[in-house]
Amino acid sequence: MATTADDVWRLLGELADAQKETERRFQETKRRFQETERRFQESGRQFEETRRLITQQNQHLNEQLGKLGNRLGEFVEWQVRPAVVRLFQERGIDVHEFHEGVSVQRGDEGIEIDLLVVNTTDAVVVEVKSKLTQADVTEHLERLSKFKRLMPRYGDVRAMGAVAGMVVPDGVARYAYRQGLFVLAQSGNSVEILNDGSFTPRRW
Repeated sequence: MATTADDVWRLLGELADAQKETERRFQETKRRFQETERRFQESGRQFEETRRLITQQNQHLNEQLGKLGNRLGEFVEWQVRPAVVRLFQERGIDVHEFHEGVSVQRGDEGIEIDLLVVNTTDAVVVEVKSKLTQADVTEHLERLSKFKRLMPRYGDVRAMGAVAGMVVPDGVARYAYRQGLFVLAQSGNSVEILNDGSFTPRRW
């Protein structure tokens, strides 16, 4: 069958239409690629902004932790340490000296004691925290269980325990009380023992 002029023009039209469709699809693919690239760049900017904010927050947190550490040091220096001997003497425990930052290591075992308040017959092992938690109390009980074994020079004294905090939640104070520990808390510009008069300290 012979190809007519109309057939040629029809084929040329179809080719032109196909070329236009190919061009349209190419432009659409190009547009999508550009949109993907834009979103990728936007994601990159968001990632950098997130990283900047996290870095900024970490710096702020480190600054706050540093201030908190300073506050804890001030709490020990200006409130707990000057009052601790007097507070226990008022409870009938005739201690007269204290040692700060005691660290003992024997073999694989060791303990660190914030304040050790002693005389020839009694010793009070004091743990000081910014905010006291139940876990802190439990850890201090473990420390007390090792005290005489790791510090045999105090083997014949009556050892007692105390916890102190700038912030002492009621539930934590009750837990420490039930475990036989003295509880010291900030009160104005000083500290006080929260245990009532009927409290009997546990001995180790």
